[in-house]
Amino acid sequence: MPHRELTHYAVSVVGADRPGIVAGVTEALYKLGCNIADSSCAMLAGEFAMILIVSHRKPFTKANLVEELKPVCERMAMTLSVRHLPQGEEDRKETAGEICQVTVYGADQPGIVYRVTSTLAARQINIMDLQTKLAGTEQEPVYIMLLEATLPDDCAPEEVEKLLNGLKQELQVEISVRIVTPVEL
Repeated sequence: MPHRELTHYAVSVVGADRPGIVAGVTEALYKLGCNIADSSCAMLAGEFAMILIVSHRKPFTKANLVEELKPVCERMAMTLSVRHLPQGEEDRKETAGEICQVTVYGADQPGIVYRVTSTLAARQINIMDLQTKLAGTEQEPVYIMLLEATLPDDCAPEEVEKLLNGLKQELQVEISVRIVTPVEL
């Protein structure tokens, strides 16, 4: 059989959390012959969200994928979105600069995520992963934010700390920055 190119899709599924969501979606993908190249799943409050990058040998269409996944998602009252990835967009982007982890702890208040991420974006620092969680008590909620970011070549971790120092005072939160050394497998 001649080698055929792959076609790639970003598939996202969101809805009320329940057991079996991942199994149901991945079973449909398996039966279609799709390969899951990359994925992320999270439960936020009572909602479950997953995004997958899947591939299939051409000829295969977005319509094929939606046709098989739609009934699975409807059965579980999940919202489905499928986007075709143009050639090259499916490639994992290797990070050029250092990777750092930023941790923010403090009293819950509006604007923490926006203020931190907009400060980083203004310096061309690319966020690769971001997670937030509300902890503490109802009377004293504590906001926790963890993010991983890629630094541009001309940016040192000390500069990131300096950039965020003003926010520490202004928002009255603790912010720490540390380099994360990638692990080679």
